[in-house]
Amino acid sequence: MSQNLVSLDTLHADLPEIDAALAVLEQKFSTFISLSADERQALHKMGDVTEPFCRQTISLLAQNPAVVPPSLDVEEAQRDLADIDALRPRIARLTKLLRLADDTEIALGSDVQVAASAGHKFLTLAGKGQGLETLLKNIPARRQKRRSSKPVETPPV
Repeated sequence: MSQNLVSLDTLHADLPEIDAALAVLEQKFSTFISLSADERQALHKMGDVTEPFCRQTISLLAQNPAVVPPSLDVEEAQRDLADIDALRPRIARLTKLLRLADDTEIALGSDVQVAASAGHKFLTLAGKGQGLETLLKNIPARRQKRRSSKPVETPPV
């Protein structure tokens, strides 16, 4: 059985440019922060429901500076909103590129696994008496998951 979902014929020639582009991105992202899982969980998150509230409130605060306490930095909040708006299209592009890379890696791995499995079967059958038995025994066993063709039944509650 043969499978070839993807071939990256120019990958090795393109790697220097890809690495250079990644280096630029890493340098440009050096001021960004990384949050731990606990920090991420503890933070307030501006989602689809809260974003209009936040935008309208910040706008009203900017329009009414007389009622804003000095400890509330409305200008910083406005800059943060502008930065969110500027980042989102770039995040979408990066996410798309990462998805393409992940999917391609999965497809390449699948191509390799299909070829290795077929090749191993061939070596096992055709290699008898050729001195390959010891070498084949040294190959780590592949744990094959059986795909079930029937749906998993859930017990009644």
